[in-house]
Amino acid sequence: MHFLKPFNPPIADWQGRSVWLIGASSGIGLATAKALHAAGAKVVVSARKAELLQQFVDTHPGAQAVVMDVSDTAAIAEAAKYVQTHQGLDVVMYCAGYYQAMRASDYSLIEMQRHLDVNYTGALRVLEAVLPTLIANGAGHISFISSVAGFRGLPQSLAYGPTKAALINLAEALYYDLSPRGVGVSLINPGFVETPLVAGNDFPMPALISPERAATEILKGWRKGEFHIHFPKRFTRVLLLLRLLPYRWYFALVRGGTGM
Repeated sequence: MHFLKPFNPPIADWQGRSVWLIGASSGIGLATAKALHAAGAKVVVSARKAELLQQFVDTHPGAQAVVMDVSDTAAIAEAAKYVQTHQGLDVVMYCAGYYQAMRASDYSLIEMQRHLDVNYTGALRVLEAVLPTLIANGAGHISFISSVAGFRGLPQSLAYGPTKAALINLAEALYYDLSPRGVGVSLINPGFVETPLVAGNDFPMPALISPERAATEILKGWRKGEFHIHFPKRFTRVLLLLRLLPYRWYFALVRGGTGM
């Protein structure tokens, strides 16, 4: 039946497949790069921190690094040309992320725009660089790491949450356009993952998992051809249910659960 078909062409065999991971110097991006390399993929990692990328390349034979800032449109275009020329563009994964807890009492336009630039506009810049190739090839896959913080508004997520909500909407809209053309789109919404991004959090993080566990879940989702890859399920399913609640119930539950 049509409704039982995978959303995307499943990716089970990574041998020789080119993957460009953007924002892969640490955290989920780095862990996924390691898992893909172990599975036989041709891995290219990009980020701003050259020394961290080099550490990955030095310990993963055949991998390549392209230093790049997601705020630099020209640099992204050059990097995309390099990856396409040297390894091809089979899978593009946008993992770049920036997070600082913020509430209205600490509002900063500079911080709001910084979140927007890295978490969302950077993804738009990457799309401009890779979409023509993916569409022309009629194949490939693009994946975005968003967050459950984009499901609904949350305390201390004044700057971060809206950018992730935008990324979720972007992936959904792209799926309509790219799926009929043979290009896969996947949206990755992790819960709390033990990365530098959340290291400064001063509140409990339920169902916290390792980046390695996150990478395992991502590859599993790609293997099943899923559009929405979310984990850990015991946490993300609760938040998915909260999306359905009326605001009066939702605000009351979140305030009660977080003490805010």
